[in-house]
Amino acid sequence: MLPDVALHLLLLAGGVVALYGGAELLVAGAGRLAIGIGLRAATVGVTVIAFATTAPELFVATIGALDVSTDVGLGAIVGSNVANVGLVLGLSALIRPLSISDAAMRRHVPFMVLAALLLLGFAVDGRIGRLEGAVFLLVLSAFTAYLVYSLNANPAPLPDHPEAGDGASARDVALVLAGLVALVIGSRWLVRGGTGLLLGMGFSELFVGLTVLALGTSLPELAASAVGALRGETSFAVGNVVGSNIYNVLAVLGLVALIVPISVSPSTVRFELPAMVAFTLVLVAMMRWGRELSRRDGAILVGGYAVFVYLLFP
Repeated sequence: MLPDVALHLLLLAGGVVALYGGAELLVAGAGRLAIGIGLRAATVGVTVIAFATTAPELFVATIGALDVSTDVGLGAIVGSNVANVGLVLGLSALIRPLSISDAAMRRHVPFMVLAALLLLGFAVDGRIGRLEGAVFLLVLSAFTAYLVYSLNANPAPLPDHPEAGDGASARDVALVLAGLVALVIGSRWLVRGGTGLLLGMGFSELFVGLTVLALGTSLPELAASAVGALRGETSFAVGNVVGSNIYNVLAVLGLVALIVPISVSPSTVRFELPAMVAFTLVLVAMMRWGRELSRRDGAILVGGYAVFVYLLFP
């Protein structure tokens, strides 16, 4: 028993170190890529980086649905989206107030709200089938097409930087790839260690999915957004979370539902899914109110997440 506990604690510690190092590499590489190809940091955050940092959710949800139960996969996604808003953006805003761009409010945020409402609506009957999964993927395709159209119609002005518009260098791409690899490995170590500890303590698989797996798969977003806030890349921090929440529902649950229909328990429909929608709508209200997330907003979001986790305990 004691050797297992030591191994799990070692995995937790190694996961934290790998996540922070990966986040440093990812944010540095993404910022240079944005300059090199003339894109806004928010656009890079909400597309390439958000999709890439969704890889842990995709892996956990798919393997959990196939090998354990679909409750585990769904719980990991719902819990991850709540953690992204309450914990990731909350802590990032506590580090530094996060500015919200008009482009993000017009192009990205509406799709985040739509994804959350679609998930709740599809889950009401207790099942998310292949048809619903196809709808998720169609909406994702529409979101991607809209982003491409918007970028072509309104290209971002080149930053005032000597390397602006020079293209993506191999070094910048290598930084991003190395950061993503470290983030995925770190999240795997942390999830494995935390899951082993909680299952050994007798907690249910659904609880593990909603808490440890959700938090573990949100750690790439947390690390990337927190480091982005520390570096002053506040648009990157917001775009990363908004994009991740969109891809979690539309891409991850869409793909999982196509592979195997997802069963949704009545308790999840009554509490976890409404909580996810509530966090999303509160975030949008905060964004619209002052066009930034202040430290007070961050404290409210973190406090709300703490209450959410507390209410999950049996």
